[in-house]
Amino acid sequence: MCNESDFMRRAIELSAEGMAKGAGGPFGAVVVKDGKIIAEGWNEVTSTNDPTAHAEVQAIRRAARALGTFDLSGCDVYASCEPCPMCLSAIYWSRASHLFYGAHAADAASADFDDAFLYEQIKLPESERSLPTKSILSDEAAEVFRAWLAKPDRVPY
Repeated sequence: MCNESDFMRRAIELSAEGMAKGAGGPFGAVVVKDGKIIAEGWNEVTSTNDPTAHAEVQAIRRAARALGTFDLSGCDVYASCEPCPMCLSAIYWSRASHLFYGAHAADAASADFDDAFLYEQIKLPESERSLPTKSILSDEAAEVFRAWLAKPDRVPY
């Protein structure tokens, strides 16, 4: 039976393998359920031209397909590096039970993968963010949420 170190070593191996084959940056992740790896991911941003194809997101997508559910309760995520804000959010949304990571955000920053800017932007009011942001047609858009609440067959998440 594998242990936490074995799972983390696999995530680290995936980070090196993905980088070596030119898939993307040096990041890897695995999703574990009941002591077994059910999905693996590696950074595929540059090979797929998908800015969301981070290792953790790819592993979560594959795990959800393998299990046939968006709810990864009872699963653990092992990431070769401390997740960026997007990946951390995806891990929370997946309802994973635990997150384990190897390298720290400072290690990634020293290799030119610095997420500090994103964490700072999140804290700022919209009017102060570097990405110009404006809400339009909010009443019309909110109507869809009212329709969602009235939908008898909605699947809550």
